[in-house]
Amino acid sequence: MTGNTLAIIILAAGQGTRMRSRLPKVLHEIGGRPLVGHVLTTAQRLGADHVEVVVRHERDQVVSALAHDYPDAVFIDQDEIPGTGRAVQVAVDALPDEFDGDVLVLSGDCPLADADTLRAFLEAHRAGQAGATLMTAVVDDPTGYGRVIRDESGGVDRIVEQKDASADEAAVREINAGMYVFRVGVLREYLPTVGVDNAQSEMYLTDVPGMLRRDGSPVAASVVTDVTVTYGVNDRAQLAEVGRLLNQRIVRRWQLEGVTVIDPATTWIDDDATLAPDVTILPNTHILRATKIAEGAIIGPDTTLVDCEVGEDAIVRRSDATLAVIGAEATVGPFSFLRPNTVLGARGKIGAYVETKNAEIGEGSKVPHLSYVGDATIGRGVNLGASTITANYDDVHKHRTVVEDEVHTGSHTTLVAPVRLGAGAKTGAGAVVRKDVPAGSLSMSIAPQRNIEGWVEKNRAGTGAADAAARSRVAE
Repeated sequence: MTGNTLAIIILAAGQGTRMRSRLPKVLHEIGGRPLVGHVLTTAQRLGADHVEVVVRHERDQVVSALAHDYPDAVFIDQDEIPGTGRAVQVAVDALPDEFDGDVLVLSGDCPLADADTLRAFLEAHRAGQAGATLMTAVVDDPTGYGRVIRDESGGVDRIVEQKDASADEAAVREINAGMYVFRVGVLREYLPTVGVDNAQSEMYLTDVPGMLRRDGSPVAASVVTDVTVTYGVNDRAQLAEVGRLLNQRIVRRWQLEGVTVIDPATTWIDDDATLAPDVTILPNTHILRATKIAEGAIIGPDTTLVDCEVGEDAIVRRSDATLAVIGAEATVGPFSFLRPNTVLGARGKIGAYVETKNAEIGEGSKVPHLSYVGDATIGRGVNLGASTITANYDDVHKHRTVVEDEVHTGSHTTLVAPVRLGAGAKTGAGAVVRKDVPAGSLSMSIAPQRNIEGWVEKNRAGTGAADAAARSRVAE
């Protein structure tokens, strides 16, 4: 908010008992971030001078989860006095004495309040010059929310919490969204006078607007048209619903940026993911964390990418990849498993039922099917035959395999690391390579084939195989 002074206080001290979880409620994730992480990200986008997060329940776990990604946030401990009023009071007390701007109060479990909505909310507050402005919404079912009670002129008179509401007040459908803007002087003046004379024996922040009205000061309300921005999370069902709504927003945003999403209902894209125009996402695909996908790539169906980079015109089908780099025009899948630190070069191939880990696979190289490539460096133009295995673990240590350019291995080759195959080398089918192979050499593991005549009829008498063998022998 250029040219204005703004502090944002995020309430994240609650226990969230209805989540029935060891994890604090505000750390449950949707869209690749904790609930409170979405609120903090929005605070960053608003350019606040001060961002404070009020914590109490499992405070060390909450702080540890957030401090790295949000280094400018200040964490404020709420004491044993319960209630939103007390939470805001301790946060205001921590602001510099010279701060004389507006205080935006947000809930750590309301992740859908986006920056544009909050900018408009702040602008409405400033235009109205009220001491306090509430965000409100009109809903079909107001159960669980504080009701906004207006006076005869249509102004805000007070907020009544659900458990303190009379029958007439409970019937009001305009609800308090739990987001507020106050002039900081109002909070400094009125919060010390808020009591705990209510059904919950808590200090309610919502008492402050009533006090302002009592003293003749105006209280404004900004009614949002999109009620979903007010949705909070109190249980696992609400977590799933809010996650679905967030994903709808993200998918639509990328569609408008030129991404084809065949089935939005089965496509999940995290908020930190980046997709270029002309990317195509097929059904049942998850694009998670900071995954980045370049133009023309086709991802899916039935694919999960976590923190991956995918180059232009690459194709990834029915596969799972984490912390992998897939080069331009490369192909992956179906049924491939790319573990961390896999790098597939341009026009390379990782095919069906292949697992890779900590492997660099060069430009134009192919690992077509039924192979494991771990702790390996594969050069350019390499072809690993079906069921080629890098045996990288000796039961104590991991070892590296190096395969130089234009190497071709026969089917069912086992490379026992540490080992190096020189440029242009080849292996025969079934080779077990324990020693380095010089460039241009053929490595083979040869054992004479032995056929024992009559073995089946003698040792498997009465079986279908024995009967077939006997018939064949008679025919000869």
